[in-house]
Order: sequence, then C-alpha cells, then structure tokens
Amino acid sequence: MVIDFPAMADDFGRFSGTPTYLTSEALESAVNCAVVLERPLLIRGEPGTGKTLLAEAVSEALEMPLIRWNIRSTTRAQDGLYIYDTVQRLYDSRFGDKDVNDISEYIKLGPMGEAFDAKERVVLLIDEIDKADVEFPNDLLNELDRMQFHVDETQQDIIAMQRPIVIITSNAEKELPDAFLRRCVFHFIDFPTPELMNDIVRVHHPKVHESLVDQALKTFYEIRSMRRLRKRPSTSELVDWIAVLQRAGIDGVKLEENLPFLGALLKKEQDLVAFADQLSGGRQWRS
Repeated sequence: MVIDFPAMADDFGRFSGTPTYLTSEALESAVNCAVVLERPLLIRGEPGTGKTLLAEAVSEALEMPLIRWNIRSTTRAQDGLYIYDTVQRLYDSRFGDKDVNDISEYIKLGPMGEAFDAKERVVLLIDEIDKADVEFPNDLLNELDRMQFHVDETQQDIIAMQRPIVIITSNAEKELPDAFLRRCVFHFIDFPTPELMNDIVRVHHPKVHESLVDQALKTFYEIRSMRRLRKRPSTSELVDWIAVLQRAGIDGVKLEENLPFLGALLKKEQDLVAFADQLSGGRQWRS
C-alpha cells in the first residue's frame, strides 16, 4: 500500500526516485515517511541493491546537499560530531605564528556536525553503520534525538536549524540495539525482480540489444540461484557484465562453463570453483 503525502514537511517535494535510480512504491513510501516524521531512515538489503545510492537519489530529487559519513571498524560516534586537533595546536604553539589561545580554530566538525551546522536542510548518509563497534549506534541516540551536541572545549552548542534527512545503511553484519531501531523508520530493499532489473539495465545501457539483455538476465538469475555461492552477483555486477559483453560485441550468452567474462560476476575463488563444479557432471545445482 502506498501512502500519498500531499503536504510534505517544510514544503519539500515527494520522493519518487530519479531518472537513474528506479524505486519501488514501498521504498518511496519509507523515504517519505522518514521525511515527514523527521526520523532516521534505516536501510538494509543485500550488497549491490542500491542502499548507498538511495541517499544520492534523495539528495538529487529533493535538491539538498549530501553529506557522507562512511563508517569503519574504528569509527567512534565522537568522530561524527567534532574533532579537537590538539596535535596541530601543539605544532602551531611551537613553530607557527597563529594565536593558539583561540581553541575554536582547532575544532573541526565531523559529518554529523556539518549536517547540524548547515544553514540549509541536507541529506546525511551514515553508511554501513554495522561496521562499527556494537556500542556505536547507542552512542548516537542522544544527538539524533535532540539534533544538537555540546563542544566541551569551547562551551558551544551546535543546534540543527534544519533537521537533516538522515539515511543509515546496514548490511546486517551486526544486530543493532532495539533502542536505536525504535527511533528509525525501517525498510529492507528486496533484490530486484527480473522485470525491475530489466528496467535498471536499460537505464544504464539504453542502446543494448534486447536479446542480449534477455539472455544475460536469464543467466544472471540462474547463477544467483546456484547453491554454495558465498557471494551472489549483485545489480552493479550485472550492469558491468552487460557493459563488457556489449563492448566485446557478444550478442548472446547462456549458462555454460566457458561463460564469457565470468569474473565480472563472481568475485571469490570458491564461487568460481563451485560454478564449474556444479555445471560439470550433470549435478543438480538449483537451490
């Protein structure tokens, strides 16, 4: 069921995808729900289903700047707010001619701090939150709720004048705390159906021959249904595969051991071995 939002918050338009980012009705509803409720949108899905690209699409469609925060295993919540550059201050005190008494010169806002401090509404992407420590999401709760934080070194409060649209992606590598989940609008991006995938391919390769697309899609989904694959090929890998097939002048493919440019689809040695093994000897390979 799709809910219409005739009067979006702050008179922003309703998100319905972009010419290069095709969406489902459920995803559009989730984005618009998050915008209206002013809550973070938590996106999960298989790698390659467009989680990160969604933030770019929302930024483009709603004409808002995009601020990225790429999470790593060593990322701390504090890094997203601000960093006090004590090393630079010490260096300047010894070798420079700057006034090191002005501590604000050494306060550098992180991605979340920049989003809060922005004069206009922005889209903040917190990408792959589950890569960080298990306590990382809980450490963000207060700031995401209040949309403000305190800089201890300068006794300054950074308060968001315009609440950013926060999009958080997760590959489900770790379970997120219930307290964090309660504060989010959640959506799981299903892997595209063959029909939607056909449309996606056409966006990226508008001049590709129809028969090649049909055969490539059939082969692609057959490979994805194979047992024992540790990493099934994703949308981006299909798009790349069709690009190289088209560039090489190949006008037809089928599932066989000498499938051209297989390395564009399968990226693990174990999967290449499993592919060859399941095609040879007449084994039953479908899941």
